Amino acid sequence: MKRHLHTPVINMAHRAQFDASSQNRRSMIAKIQIARQQLQIDEDDYRQAVFDASGQMSLRACTDTQLHNILGWMKSKGFQPLPRSKGATHPMARKARALWISLHHLGVVHNASEAALEAFAKRQLGCDRLAWARQSDANRLIEALKSMGERGGWLQHDRETGKRLEPLALQASLCDAILIRLKDKSVVPQVWALHDAAWKLCGIENGRAVPWTADDYERLAKALGEKLRAFGGPSGSGDAA
Repeated sequence: MKRHLHTPVINMAHRAQFDASSQNRRSMIAKIQIARQQLQIDEDDYRQAVFDASGQMSLRACTDTQLHNILGWMKSKGFQPLPRSKGATHPMARKARALWISLHHLGVVHNASEAALEAFAKRQLGCDRLAWARQSDANRLIEALKSMGERGGWLQHDRETGKRLEPLALQASLCDAILIRLKDKSVVPQVWALHDAAWKLCGIENGRAVPWTADDYERLAKALGEKLRAFGGPSGSGDAA
């Protein structure tokens, strides 16, 4: 007598829904980890932040809503997920791209294109594509870009403590550095503060609003950079494209 093996029927709709939910959860956890790196939060502060935002001791124990709350807290501290673009698909590549754009606003980098960044990375690392770089090499590239910024006058560490500035303070420092270059060229008066330059030079109406957000600083850095280039920006450090 033959036995008929029963093959279970898989509900594909249910499976797809489960996979989508899992993928969304993995995505949120990955973003939280990226945010932690970008904000340079130490272990104790990170664990406290997770607990304060979720009531849980670890990300694995969190519900999707709790993960969303943690990510929201990270964004309130200055974390800005960067859109994916060609050639910059992993966190360090995206960070390199953000630094490259900032250096362009500062006048240290002449060509802000993706191709120019790839060419610079290839010279620095000997790797054909930045997205293929090893983590250690990518870290080396990030440090090289930071050094270029510091040589260009972009203060990136607290003068008293020596600690790296938090993201919002780092963006403010970039704007200050660009403004100093505009002052050196006598484009604006020496007594101008950032809010003066925002309104009187760049036409940004909310220049006196406080507190400034990451978007405000990003917008101002771009506007100041355009003015610097329009008035004949500095020749750069010689490192950049």
